[in-house]
Amino acid sequence: MRALISVSDKTGVIEFAKELEALGCTVISTGGTASKLADNGVKVVGISDVTGFPECLDGRVKTLHPAVHGGILAMREKPEHMAQIKDLGIETIDIVAINLYPFKETILKPGVTMEEAIENIDIGGPTMLRSAAKNHKDVVVVCDPADYPAVIAELKENGTVSYETKYKLALKVFQHTAAYDAMISDYLRTQAGYELPDNLTLTFEKAQDLRYGENPHQKAFYYKEIRPQAGDLVNAKQLHGKELSFNNINDTNAAVETLREYDEPAVVAVKHANPCGIGVAETLAEAYKKAYDADPVSIFGGIVAANREITADVAEEINKIFLEIVIAPSFTQEALDILMQKKNIRLMELPAITDKDTTGLDLKKVSGGLLVQETDRELFNEADLKVVTEKAPTEEEMKDLVFAMKAVKHIKSNGIVLAKNGKTIGMGPGQVNRVGALEIAIRQACEDTKGTVLASDAFFPFDDCVTMAAEAGVSAIIQPGGSIRDEDSIKKCNELGISMIFTGMRHFKH
Repeated sequence: MRALISVSDKTGVIEFAKELEALGCTVISTGGTASKLADNGVKVVGISDVTGFPECLDGRVKTLHPAVHGGILAMREKPEHMAQIKDLGIETIDIVAINLYPFKETILKPGVTMEEAIENIDIGGPTMLRSAAKNHKDVVVVCDPADYPAVIAELKENGTVSYETKYKLALKVFQHTAAYDAMISDYLRTQAGYELPDNLTLTFEKAQDLRYGENPHQKAFYYKEIRPQAGDLVNAKQLHGKELSFNNINDTNAAVETLREYDEPAVVAVKHANPCGIGVAETLAEAYKKAYDADPVSIFGGIVAANREITADVAEEINKIFLEIVIAPSFTQEALDILMQKKNIRLMELPAITDKDTTGLDLKKVSGGLLVQETDRELFNEADLKVVTEKAPTEEEMKDLVFAMKAVKHIKSNGIVLAKNGKTIGMGPGQVNRVGALEIAIRQACEDTKGTVLASDAFFPFDDCVTMAAEAGVSAIIQPGGSIRDEDSIKKCNELGISMIFTGMRHFKH
C-alpha cells in the first residue's frame, strides 16, 4: 500500500502519516510536507524518486507526471490497466491525502497583490484530488484533515476502507475543488470589474446548521460568503442568548439593511422582515423611544437594531419589553449587565454595522432558476429631485420626506410610510394596491396624522391616494413619479394644498 501526502494545512498530518507507516504503508510526499514528515521521524519517499524527474519551476511542477497519475487512475479490476502500468514501471497509489494552496487565506489578507493570489492557485493538488476521486473505487482520497481518524480507524479494523466511505470522501473532494475553482474565478472577475458570466457558479461556506427554517417542518442552513464585508451580518458576534433561528437571521438582516440608510443616531425595529418603527434623534435613547412609540404593539417580540453603542439608559428601556434580538456596534458593560438579566434575548455585536454594502448581489431563488440583481444602494439622485406642485415643502418637511423615503425603501411593496419629526407614524407594507397600503398606514398611525409626510415606494397610478392623504392631514408627499396619470395627482395636490416631490427612482421590494 502506498500513500501520497502533500498538504498546505498540516494539521494532524504527522500522526496520520505515522499511523499509515505503522500499518505497512509507504509514504510518498513533496516539498515542505516531505521535510516536515521526515523531521518528525516518518520515512518518506520523495516525489522525484517516484517520477524520476526533479521538482522544477519553483515547485510549480512536481506531481504532474504519469508515474503519479497512472498510479492513481489505474483501475485495479482491469487486467490491461495493470499490465500497462507494470510495463511502464508504475506502481499503484492507494491513498491520496491532499489539501490545497491557501488561496482563500491569501486573498483575505489586507493588501494582497494579484501576483500573490495567482501564486496561491494550486494546479497539481486539484488534479491529484480529482484523479483519486474519479477512481474512488480503488483509491482513498482525503482533502480534509478531519477525515484522517476515520480512515485510520477503518484500516485498523478491516485492513481496508469501505466503498461507502471512499464514495463520501470522493464527493467531498469534488465539492471542495468546485468551490476552490469558483472562488478563484470570482476573485479574478471582481478584480477586473467584469460583469457576471454566462455560467454563474457561486460558493459559500456553511456557518451553521439551523434548528429549522421558516417553519418547524423545513430544514435550514446558514451559509456565508467567502469574502464577506466587515459590516455583513455573518460577522456579528453573539454575546448572549439562545441560538439564532432562520427567521431571526432574516429579520435581523432586514433591520441592519434599513439601519444603514441613517447617519444620525437611529433605531430600527423590525417584525417579520418589515420595519415597524424607526426613529432618529440627537441621542440613541431618544431614537429608541421614537422607534418604540411608532408601534408599541408590533415591536413586541421583534428585532431592534441601533447604529450607536447601547448604553445603560437605552438598555433599561429595552428591558421593559420582550425582544428577540438587539444588534448594535457595541454595548457598555452596564448595558450588558442589564440586558443579560433576560436569558432568552439575543445580543449581537457588529462593530461595522453602519458600513454600506458596496459589492453585494441580491439573489432570489425561483423554481428552476435564480434571479440576480445589484443591491439597491441608492435612494435618489439629488439632481433629479423635482418639486412638481405649486407649494414646496418646508425645510422640516424635506428632512422628514427624506427620512420617510429611506424607510419605505425597505418595506415590502406596495409600501406607504407616514412620518413626522424623525419618527415613523404609520406604515402600510406589502399590499396588492397602494390605496390598501395607505389605509393601513393611517389606521396603524401611532398618533394624530396631521402634519405628517408621506413616502411611497412607487408612483400613484390615480389621485385617490392624494385625496386620502389630505383627509388624514398629510402635508407633503414624496414619490418616484412616472405614471402616465401623474398630472392627476399633481392637480389634486395643488387643489388640496399639499406639496409633492418626484424622485425619479422607485424602490420596489418583493
